[in-house]
Amino acid sequence: MTRSVQRPQKRVPATPTSATFPPDLQSNAAPPPPPAPPSPAKPLYICSPFVEAALVKGNFKTIVILPKYVDIMEWVAVNIFDFYTNLNEFYSIITECCTQQSCQTMSAGPALNYTWINQDRKSVNLPAPTYIDYVMTWIQNLLDDENVFPTKSGRDFPPNFPSAVKHIYRQLLRVFAHIYHAHYAQILHLRSESHFNSLFAHFLAFGKEYELLEAKDIKGAPAAPVGVGALWEKWKEMGILEA
Repeated sequence: MTRSVQRPQKRVPATPTSATFPPDLQSNAAPPPPPAPPSPAKPLYICSPFVEAALVKGNFKTIVILPKYVDIMEWVAVNIFDFYTNLNEFYSIITECCTQQSCQTMSAGPALNYTWINQDRKSVNLPAPTYIDYVMTWIQNLLDDENVFPTKSGRDFPPNFPSAVKHIYRQLLRVFAHIYHAHYAQILHLRSESHFNSLFAHFLAFGKEYELLEAKDIKGAPAAPVGVGALWEKWKEMGILEA
């Protein structure tokens, strides 16, 4: 048995439509506004509970203050060595995820890619693992250079030591920024967010205390912000870092 289907009658619109407007009114009609673009997803490292994960509770300023009877140059040198060593260890456990294919640029934000200055003084884009290898090799060579980081008794730090450590600090910040931007999921997978957050917060607090970092390096340009700049601001709001 077949069932007949009755089609509904065509409905006459009760309100005017564009087809019923006079031509002069149609030409003046404003087009509808375009849909707003979707807001970018917030990075995991500034979301709760990950942003609060840390080994040290309270303000990090208390652990960066110069100890009594310690030379400030020695204090800076020792901490630079520790930051380099610890960051290098963290990077070594995610190298399988940071490859020439997965990280074709040294990214540190949605619109930010760091470039390397080559021997011809030209800025070149490098894959992140190549860039980081250059940075870590360059820093290791400086740490091993007695003329820059003297270890023998009676030897003084060179006059250019402050500028050298600022340059080192800026490059270490870029490595931190890339790991947070591109590999924080791997840090979470290893359940190491407390350790990595504490290392980075210590690094930022020390850099601010001894004027080794500039705000523009942490925050970036308005058109190309550094991803961890938002983390820096968040930690200041939480009292972890000095405002």
